[in-house]
Amino acid sequence: MKTASIIVAASALLLSGMAGAAEIKVASTQATQEAYQELVTQFEKATGHKVTTFFSGTINVAKRLADGEPYDLIIMSGPAVDEQIKLGKAVAGSRVDFAKSGTGLAVRKGAAKPDISSADALKKTLLAAKSIGYSTGPSGVYMLSVFEKLGIAGEVKSKLKQTPSGVFVGTLIATGETEVGFQQISELVHFPGIDYVGPLPGELQRMTMFSAAIHTGAKQADAAKALAKFITAPAAAPVIRKHGLEPA
Repeated sequence: MKTASIIVAASALLLSGMAGAAEIKVASTQATQEAYQELVTQFEKATGHKVTTFFSGTINVAKRLADGEPYDLIIMSGPAVDEQIKLGKAVAGSRVDFAKSGTGLAVRKGAAKPDISSADALKKTLLAAKSIGYSTGPSGVYMLSVFEKLGIAGEVKSKLKQTPSGVFVGTLIATGETEVGFQQISELVHFPGIDYVGPLPGELQRMTMFSAAIHTGAKQADAAKALAKFITAPAAAPVIRKHGLEPA
């Protein structure tokens, strides 16, 4: 781990060259937050740059971009980044894939962990659950299609509770508002007051790619490019995996 950090730090120094310290403003969704923050700490130490990041749900980040708030780098799901490029908010050709995350299930801390080892087991668990939490982000949209695939969309509809953008599903689970909840694995594994049960079974799992891109209004485009290269470098992989994600 120490070796990886040294390699990543050395890479950042090469990327930053002799340029003066810059303040980089980033808007990011929350799925990659833990890994990103650890890498940013290394980046700041290695380059002298300062990174300020706004974290929220996809809807809130998109709204800020639509409102014209100034950023240097954005981090969102790959499709959301592509949409921002189409809208003229991100620079075409600047997208760099950062990390992938699957969707998983969690329960309140200490509660019995249900069986979700197969599609059939998951179906039985969902039908037995009194309430089910899901997000407004990519995992939430995907879970609605999973309920359809399992043929239980109608049966679970009245049990569903969706979080507002920027609120973790773990909040619903930890407070007992929902018995179980689904979100990106990286957003469940560290959340206090809940126990992560596991990923969706193989045939139902879908990995979501999270990517970075330069904002069209970037004032620190070069420094933002250096940050994007840093967090997506091969040497960053151990940090990414440590936080429930897979390298791009």
